[in-house]
Amino acid sequence: MLKGKTALVTGSTSGIGLGIAQALAAQGANIVLNGFGDVAGPRASIEALGAKVIYHGADMSVASEIEAMMAFAAAEFGQVDILVNNAGIQHVAKIENFPIERWDAIIAINLSSAFHTTRAALPAMKAANWGRIINLASVHGLVGSAEKSAYVAAKHGLVGLTKVTALETASSGVTCNAICPGWVLTPLVQKQVDAKSAALGVSNEEAKKLLLGEKEPSMQFTTPEELGALAVFFCTPAANNIRGVAWNMDGGWVAQ
Repeated sequence: MLKGKTALVTGSTSGIGLGIAQALAAQGANIVLNGFGDVAGPRASIEALGAKVIYHGADMSVASEIEAMMAFAAAEFGQVDILVNNAGIQHVAKIENFPIERWDAIIAINLSSAFHTTRAALPAMKAANWGRIINLASVHGLVGSAEKSAYVAAKHGLVGLTKVTALETASSGVTCNAICPGWVLTPLVQKQVDAKSAALGVSNEEAKKLLLGEKEPSMQFTTPEELGALAVFFCTPAANNIRGVAWNMDGGWVAQ
């Protein structure tokens, strides 16, 4: 379905980003990977799906590196047709104890990076009269949680950026939407599980149940594969007039 299209997914060497990249690759899209850590494994998993894949290690907190990545993707594949803004980091602390440098880093990576990729991708998308911008927000783009001030602020901002981008492209073939997952068992969330396990002296499995029980009525984690399938849906003709939504996949979290 996406043969000939190019998808750039930030933060895609593991977790949600990799799951989305694999789902788009399975539909025939060329893939631009970005992120830290192991690259060979993720690249091989996408090549196994028959897709072309390149990698750029841009630091998503640095605007000039983001610009270089977008230029690199366009030079290699012609243009970015599908932009998935997924890169994100987390830090948990009360506001009065929140390190300033962590606040700045979270806002830069979780919010500002999406602005920089979007402004670089939009001209070619508008010229082609087709494009998909998918912002990985979070349930925390819709509701708050204590001790996550920077993350919640960034994700609320990302939902706002999604709406403005959708309005500015509303009369074109370019759409912009946000996906708002609840708990997904990524390395980021596993650290929170480990911390809860250590703090309470319970097993890792019990800590997972406690984490889910606090917020998510379904008592199950959303998977990267499920999020990838939703991203693919946003790229189909059925989603041509879905614009500016914040689509929560959260096991009933915000229904409470």
